Amino acid sequence: MTSVFSSARVIRIGSRKSQLALVQTHWVRDQLQQAYPDIKFEIHTMSTQGDNILDVALAKIGDKGLFTKELELGMINNEVDFAVHSLKDLPTKLPDGLILAAITERENPADAVVLHEKYKGSTLASLPVGAVIGTSSLRRLAQLRNKFPHFTFKDVRGNLNTRMTKLDSGDYDALILAVAGLERLGMSDRIHQILDPEISLHAVGQGALGIECRANDTEVISILKAIEHPETRDRCLAERAFLRDLEGGCQVPIGVNTEISGDNNENLTLTGIVASVDGQNIVKNTVSGLAKNAESLGTELATILRSQGATEILETIFTEIQRGS
Repeated sequence: MTSVFSSARVIRIGSRKSQLALVQTHWVRDQLQQAYPDIKFEIHTMSTQGDNILDVALAKIGDKGLFTKELELGMINNEVDFAVHSLKDLPTKLPDGLILAAITERENPADAVVLHEKYKGSTLASLPVGAVIGTSSLRRLAQLRNKFPHFTFKDVRGNLNTRMTKLDSGDYDALILAVAGLERLGMSDRIHQILDPEISLHAVGQGALGIECRANDTEVISILKAIEHPETRDRCLAERAFLRDLEGGCQVPIGVNTEISGDNNENLTLTGIVASVDGQNIVKNTVSGLAKNAESLGTELATILRSQGATEILETIFTEIQRGS
């Protein structure tokens, strides 16, 4: 594409330092470099609070921007021009002056089961009573406790390689991880089972990358549109509106599933769930409509779930988190 920038302009990309974050950021850079060969793109890495605090469960740290704040400050302070996020980590309410400029094509958003070698050939349902399942996600925890109350669930933190090492050493019998992350790091062979939405609805934005930049940087915004995927954008905007209207952060048991249909991908179906951490109290429903009204559909579904008791479930969870339980 023809660039609006001079060939001397350098576009600075902000990224977390984790292996997965860098794989994702390099992919974005390469896509943009192919579209705009006359522009130089540089990657600048930063450590975030979520990267540095590894001995506390995510839900207990009490911050919705665990993996994004430092990158956002970098943009606000003009140290980087845009940042690449796993969209599931990006809060639905962004700081003043920043916008979600583009959403890339989604990888498989489902959750995966990775088993210890001794259970090779098994499924989650066939594991024995008391099997130790590792997850750092309250969303996964709540849904799995509902379906498999006979398992023991244990928090697991660290990057993907660290978690795999803990699994292989016998600390866990199985881990529940994102299919997309495993595939992006070339670990597809470790996936033993992909969980059906009936077992586990995925996180809002899971499998997609969100590109955040300054709201007044029209030139960068126009460049980023080159890698936006309209179908993924519509699905994720509906999901994010649903989460935002429920005022739920990344670390609450809210799950979703979206589907696009129609000859021109004009129809969108959104399913959402809110669950108590113990898995005993769940509200779930589905809405359908035009994809161009994605955010309105998300708000509509949030309203429906509130009428079914979602507000009370979330208030109880927030109270428990604040008490440190």
